[in-house]
Amino acid sequence: MTTTMAPADLTMGGRHGWRIVAALAITSTVGYGTLYYAYAVLLNPMAASLKGSTTAVTGALTASVLAGALVTIPIGRWLDRHGGRALMTAGSIAATTLLVAWSQVQTIGQLYGVMIGIGITGAMILYEPAFAVIVSWFTPDRRPTALLAVTIVAGFASTIFMPLTGLLVAHLGWRGALLALAAIHGVVTVPLHALTIREPPHIRTPSSTARPDHTLRRVAARAATRDPRLWILAAALIAHGAATSTIGVHLVGYLTSRGHPATFAATTAGLLGVLSVTGRLVLTGARRRLPVTTIVATVFVIQAVAVLAMPLAAGTRVGAIVTVTGFGLGFGIASLAAPALLTDRYGTAAYATIAGRLAAPVTAAKATAPLGAAAVLHIGGGYTLLLSAVASCCVLAATGMLTRPTPPKQYPRSR
Repeated sequence: MTTTMAPADLTMGGRHGWRIVAALAITSTVGYGTLYYAYAVLLNPMAASLKGSTTAVTGALTASVLAGALVTIPIGRWLDRHGGRALMTAGSIAATTLLVAWSQVQTIGQLYGVMIGIGITGAMILYEPAFAVIVSWFTPDRRPTALLAVTIVAGFASTIFMPLTGLLVAHLGWRGALLALAAIHGVVTVPLHALTIREPPHIRTPSSTARPDHTLRRVAARAATRDPRLWILAAALIAHGAATSTIGVHLVGYLTSRGHPATFAATTAGLLGVLSVTGRLVLTGARRRLPVTTIVATVFVIQAVAVLAMPLAAGTRVGAIVTVTGFGLGFGIASLAAPALLTDRYGTAAYATIAGRLAAPVTAAKATAPLGAAAVLHIGGGYTLLLSAVASCCVLAATGMLTRPTPPKQYPRSR
């Protein structure tokens, strides 16, 4: 079948493209910080105020993530058809409103309702739509740098917003803290999404044939769905997402169970955010010499080894830091690997639609895996069994990355 190519455009990306990257780096940082990372700090004060258990309040965050997973597919279709400006602007306005509503909840049921709404709006403004906008703006040679810039900045969301939320709670209470976070979110994200995001020049030009029509998008999306490589990649990312979310939630508990003070355990767990940036830098630098799948599979294996070493080494402070460092190198690498692999294999004709289909099960796995891990601990399985399961998931993910089935016949692509 014929291939649809973008016209040669040496300015593609251009000065405004990098303005969009800067804007999305800021909005992603604020979005993750206010809609996701603040929750851990607000958890106990909310539970006490709402007279609910921490388990029930934690479940609201799980419901939020699952709600976001459910809407990734229709959001992806919207992004391919209409671009990101209207969607992300509406999402940032809705998210700001929901943060205000969150500050006023009086019951656990109301909390669940608000958090489900936040999960849906998060899917409209966080990484997936941001990546779709960047993919449409940049040529393959500049795209990795643009994606890296957004993920590096947003990788510090927890480092910025968890202490900030704690400070706000101490001075304003959890309800006042949420109102302050809502103000920050609204003032920063709404104007940046509304005023900065626009269609790239090659799409706005009337004579351009770069933008595939709806039929071409549907054909490209269906062809990708029939490609076994997409579902092998999905299986790998599901396994890896389950592993990283489990460690992210239960690492502090594990380190304290080994006799470490809570402050040391929390500080060491906090390394995961910084190390996720390191892993992304490694991927971007090494992909000039090695295939992305080889790099990612190697990092996944390092994570498996680090987790298996925890029962032997994590009893000491040095051992805990070393093993957490080994695992942390892969903590955020999948967020960069997935766009690279999808655009390389399927082009950009239906990128957001395909990425949405991939993100839905991966996000669901990230949301539910910590609950499964808690069940393992509750029934007496212990941390050794849990860590073995995490290591197995990392090995499965590495195997999936290296599995190379024969791709189907050529299908419509763009750039």
